[in-house]
Amino acid sequence: MQSYAGPEFLKGHGTENDFVVLPDPRGELELTARRVRALCDRRRGLGADGVLRVVPSGLLEEESPADVPADAWFMDYRNADGSVAEMCGNGVRVFARYLFDAGLVSTGSVPVGTRAGARTVVVEPDGRVTVDMGSAAVRGHSSVTIAGYAMSALSVDLGNPHLVCLTGELAELDLSVQPGYDPDLFPGGVNIELVEPLDDERIRMRVYERGVGETRSCGTGTVAATAAVVRAAGEENGSRFVHVQGGVVEVRVTPVTSTLTGPAELVARGRLDAEWWSSLDEEPLTASSVSS
Repeated sequence: MQSYAGPEFLKGHGTENDFVVLPDPRGELELTARRVRALCDRRRGLGADGVLRVVPSGLLEEESPADVPADAWFMDYRNADGSVAEMCGNGVRVFARYLFDAGLVSTGSVPVGTRAGARTVVVEPDGRVTVDMGSAAVRGHSSVTIAGYAMSALSVDLGNPHLVCLTGELAELDLSVQPGYDPDLFPGGVNIELVEPLDDERIRMRVYERGVGETRSCGTGTVAATAAVVRAAGEENGSRFVHVQGGVVEVRVTPVTSTLTGPAELVARGRLDAEWWSSLDEEPLTASSVSS
């Protein structure tokens, strides 16, 4: 009989951008790219857009940003392809929901460590979560190519890179393959948002996330999109309700910082099979290793 005493996991989502949460209070989990890819695979794993390891900042294998206290909980975020990412707005809401529900924080407001720096997160009375996302820094203009069609794009940095395209043809554009962009400007890849302004209060967005593909939501992407729309309106301060495929979030931007408010849900918990988890340490079988 197989043993199920493998690592604990939870499954959660923020506007249907979904994550596997791996509590690691002692900093013992070896979270390899291969394990992340297997966990996120929707046929051979649990299925997710990314993995959130919950680890004390002081036990992280790498050096934390200077503004992250050693005793803070750190969101070690990985994309579905196993790559490391700086920040995830939907992920940090799910992360905060776990901390609060698990009793690891005793207040509704908590600093969370990320590779983009410390982020203050507040669990609202209605169950939504608000994240201080930091400055949405506009870096200039570039372009994005979709199905051979070049579109003007605004570069916005939220600790991770974004290219925002304002368009009125949201439904018609093909995001089944990665849009083209300038790799010299974005050697580590870039998140691409297609944004349709609806009125002075609402925008609609689709997103192609680097390392994942098109997802039903992207938290940092909603902030980048709002910053681009507010800037296009000739304003410095503004807020928008952002409609994504997985729901609605509220974003506020100022010249100094930005906030993201939206739902965060935990839907399942359990333990990974110990044999399955251990098997992912082994070298995968390749054609060259098979003899007839």
